[in-house]
Amino acid sequence: MACFTHRVEEGHPFPLGATWDGLGVNFALFSVHATKVELCIFSDDGSEELDRIELPEYTDEVWHGYLPDARPGIVYGYRVHGPYDPLNGHRFNPNKMVLDPYAKAFVGELKWDNILFGYQIGHPDGDLSYDDRDSAPYMPKCKVVDTAYTWGRERKPEVPWDQTIFYETHVKGFTQRHPLVPDSVRGTYAGLATPAIIDYIKSLGVTSVELLPVHFFVDDKYLLDKNLVNYWGYNSIGFFAPDPRYSSSGKIDEFKDMVARFHAAGIEVILDVVYNHTPEGNEKGPTLCFKGIDNKTYYKMIPGNERYYVNDTGCGNTFDLTHARVIQLVTDSLRYWVEEMHVDGFRFDLATILGREGWGFNENGGFLNSVRQDPVLARTKLIAEPWDIGLGGYQVGHFSPGWAEWNDRYRDTVREYWKGDQGKLPELASRITGSGDLFNKQGRRPWASVNFITAHDGFCLHDLVSYNGKNNWANGEDNRDGTNDNASWNHGAEGPTDDQGIICLRERTKRNMLATLLFSQGTPMILAGDELGRTQRGNNNTYCQDNELNWLDWEGVTDEGKQLVEFTRRLIVLRKHFPVLRRTRWFTGQWNPDLGVKDVTWLSPNGDETPESAWRDPNSRCLGIMYDGRAQASGLKKAGTDVTLLLIINSYHDVVPFRLPTPVGGAKWQLFVDTNQPGLIKP
Repeated sequence: MACFTHRVEEGHPFPLGATWDGLGVNFALFSVHATKVELCIFSDDGSEELDRIELPEYTDEVWHGYLPDARPGIVYGYRVHGPYDPLNGHRFNPNKMVLDPYAKAFVGELKWDNILFGYQIGHPDGDLSYDDRDSAPYMPKCKVVDTAYTWGRERKPEVPWDQTIFYETHVKGFTQRHPLVPDSVRGTYAGLATPAIIDYIKSLGVTSVELLPVHFFVDDKYLLDKNLVNYWGYNSIGFFAPDPRYSSSGKIDEFKDMVARFHAAGIEVILDVVYNHTPEGNEKGPTLCFKGIDNKTYYKMIPGNERYYVNDTGCGNTFDLTHARVIQLVTDSLRYWVEEMHVDGFRFDLATILGREGWGFNENGGFLNSVRQDPVLARTKLIAEPWDIGLGGYQVGHFSPGWAEWNDRYRDTVREYWKGDQGKLPELASRITGSGDLFNKQGRRPWASVNFITAHDGFCLHDLVSYNGKNNWANGEDNRDGTNDNASWNHGAEGPTDDQGIICLRERTKRNMLATLLFSQGTPMILAGDELGRTQRGNNNTYCQDNELNWLDWEGVTDEGKQLVEFTRRLIVLRKHFPVLRRTRWFTGQWNPDLGVKDVTWLSPNGDETPESAWRDPNSRCLGIMYDGRAQASGLKKAGTDVTLLLIINSYHDVVPFRLPTPVGGAKWQLFVDTNQPGLIKP
């Protein structure tokens, strides 16, 4: 590769990152406290450092330079000079090559070694000591890319929120064992884009695929030491690059091809993103990127003791989303994925951190307001996981208008109700009608509640009805990891059983839960494989299992699983067919004298409205919910034109006779679904 030392120009401080302009490459790196930045050029495979160039200019806290002879494909990294003063939050060490926060692609993998740390492991002074060995041979490298791509006639589906059904899955886990996916692309973006996969997802009727993290991430050393990996991927270090482990071609266009094919099928692509922490850990962690570029700016430090990190994530550090340049990094990343990669939205891991200001969570915090006013991001789907482990971390219902939120209150209530717990009827009524007690404010709509019963974190649906306790021994932590509070019920046997009575009960409970989910107001999310009856063998924390515990066993689907997937398809058909199941207006239960209707009526088994005494009775487990299709459906004061639906739910262990109320606007009720008789369902 040519040497560029004598062909360096001043360049520009914007845009940040390495940008190919058709003639050369501009390099720009933000750092408040650095004293010098060196750009390192490597061989194509990243194994040899070929050149080291000092960036000549420093403008508005950005170091920059321009290489007129550079081209896409050049492999690079940085060495950043500055004070090594951990007691005051500074950990500069130019012996440690660091990654570009704006890198669009990476070459190679992280090779864990003590050399990656800015201090000397085992030194009496700990992280206050200094290590002068070169970390570059152990680091992945950044790669300059040409982002040009021909999208052709591709158009984003732009599925309305009230019609959205999320389907949470994993790039590798969904395709690794599929018999119709070629071996060469299993577990990759190309594999997910194969006709067999897209046709199946489309046949379900879901509208939006939500992918577990695909940003470039690293595997934790403690997992590799146990022959495990960070399978879920919540350990991002490259916020602009699709992780190459999921690429069969090594090209970012493979990700774009996948998105284009999903869009051609009318399916949205949502990314699970991790902007709350990085794999650099606390003061004892490695120097990979931000820690060596400007530690004190990128991370939250303990006030008055800046050697140590705020740990609201449980992962050792916390990204500082109160700093303008950190907000810029994250919003630039989000816009890149929307504008260049054409994704349709994001689910934010531990999202409370995104709105955590110095005094606590604030829905009008800097980052949340930045996104809210952004003309690109405000039009995408934004979903918060509204909690973290910090003080005041639980914030369900408190995010800004325009955001949807994972609703764990829905999950817990539905699980507990169908398990047979007492006294759950009043809260269940609220959860089924959109959790207005949490979200009905500031003009937010019922879709703001993302309803789910299972997710990647916890039991899958089959295990929820098959295990009373977790079985996480494979994780190598003596079954201590993962929650013990699962609200699960094994129906009479722990784990697999040949008892047909127990199997039938389990299958009915699955149908009960799926029907509850898809007939509730709000935005439903299905965990991929639940509709097939997949199992994780009782493991409720499969974050480190890159094997059959997480890979869908397509050829091992049982007869019960085949029946369940058909049942799920038909439930989704009904949800789509009847708008009253996905209203954009809140149910109030109040009489509308102008229209002469109640939008929702709660009924007891005798067919009358549920009395107050029944709501207070902890043994009440049967309820009728009548959605009146004539109710006002929008702000316009006119009658609705939808059908009236009656949902009857019963978690009592025996049959409960229920007297049907007088039909509304018709002669008789028509039965569409009976979870006791799954074959009866009528689309």
